[in-house]
Amino acid sequence: MRRMFGTAAVLLTAALALAGCGGGGGDNPLQTTAATPGGTASGGGTVVIGSFDFDESVLLASIYAQALEAKGVKVEEKPRIGSREVVYDQVKSGGLSVVPEYNGNLLAYVDKESTAATAEEINAALKEKLPPELEVLDSSPAEDKDTLSVTKKSAAEVATMDDLAKVSKDWVVGGPPEFKERWEQRFKDVYGIEFKEWKPTGPTTADAIKDGSIQVGNVFSTDPKMTVNELTPLEDTKNIFPAQNVTPLVHKATADDTVRTTLNGVSAKLTTDSLLEMMQKISVNKDEPATVAEEWLTSNGLG
Repeated sequence: MRRMFGTAAVLLTAALALAGCGGGGGDNPLQTTAATPGGTASGGGTVVIGSFDFDESVLLASIYAQALEAKGVKVEEKPRIGSREVVYDQVKSGGLSVVPEYNGNLLAYVDKESTAATAEEINAALKEKLPPELEVLDSSPAEDKDTLSVTKKSAAEVATMDDLAKVSKDWVVGGPPEFKERWEQRFKDVYGIEFKEWKPTGPTTADAIKDGSIQVGNVFSTDPKMTVNELTPLEDTKNIFPAQNVTPLVHKATADDTVRTTLNGVSAKLTTDSLLEMMQKISVNKDEPATVAEEWLTSNGLG
């Protein structure tokens, strides 16, 4: 949910962020020497890689940047630019060449009426809905998506969301403050899930599952607390949570075949487990994203 960036408040924040960057000279993360439109980025232009304003996006952008540099591509990174409203427009205009995206949320941004749920459905819809300036490259198996998660002990008896429907009236669920409003009716319609109580546990959701104050909670699949607290996501057999595969979004004119091949090679090896492991190093061990990115690329023969 934290990746939807669709509320009016976020739009206002994005507008203010742009306004604040307007007169800052070198402080503006969007002031850049972009690759020449129509040219080949690895033939002399610069591939400009941006990221959203959270650690996982910064990590993924660093992976892309270092993989391309290993292929001799000139790269410039623009980290922590802001919300999707800001970043998407910059890729569309060519101010950014590449940004690591999440295919489900990207589709929700360009087509609010879409009901696509699987990665295949979502990527097919994106090819139809994206403007001609943009394209998505291969999606990775890695996903950072909503889950309903439980302890390993509970997962021995309740492994799927279908199983959850059988016990939900006796269970307390936790999540962000907006979780109930967004999902209560959908859970009921799709799975017949009706909870005993909804608690706004926010960032403490994973801890609340572990200590038993709630029985199930909304935790993102690459949240390091999934590992630390030994949680297990329930299988979403009916795809109520749309796929959120890490997928490069590129500006066509500023990315050549070297860029496409290299980033597709990254996607082929990036998994949810490896992303979760890297995020644990950043969030728990406090390692720098660029260092973690370099280690992953080297271990996968991409550095």
